[in-house]
Amino acid sequence: LNDNRGRRQGLRVQAQADSNEVTVYLYDPIVTDDWWGGVSAQSFVRALAEITAEVIHLRINCPGGDIFAARAIETAIRGHSAKVIAHIDGVAASAASFVMLAADEVEISDGAVVMIHKGWEMAGLLDAVDATLVRTYAKETGQDESDVLAWMAAETWFSSDEAVEKGFADRIAGDAPQANAAAWNLSAYN
Repeated sequence: LNDNRGRRQGLRVQAQADSNEVTVYLYDPIVTDDWWGGVSAQSFVRALAEITAEVIHLRINCPGGDIFAARAIETAIRGHSAKVIAHIDGVAASAASFVMLAADEVEISDGAVVMIHKGWEMAGLLDAVDATLVRTYAKETGQDESDVLAWMAAETWFSSDEAVEKGFADRIAGDAPQANAAAWNLSAYN
């Protein structure tokens, strides 16, 4: 995780000129407190609440992070009145994988990846959290809960084609800008 310091691109909101569309970049780990960097639920939800555009393009290149902060971000996305289109530019791993599913549509860049897994700490609490994640993934993708649980237990990485095939994304992006998944040191997941 220390290798990722200095690579932070964070949360950025960019209005489209002469358009009723806004782009929000989730290009950092999801954290409980963004004092040291990352994107917290507080900063994301505050930025999202200020958006009045009809369409939000949520561009994601995120290695994951705090599950409870991500659940708050997911809830805010689901509750926003705009049409939200998630674009997986590089990686949507761990907590970012269910944040993306809160969008109305999910588009994944060719070569981008999605990773799901079970929680790691506080076993009793995370067993309950894992159960909610299984339900979310199954509901949003149309997959059987038993398959989702097996993928989570195996820490499964889906290619862009596999993410579309399994229902984690609606389509592969055409000529959308891509952010390299290698921008993050993902060895922390090993």
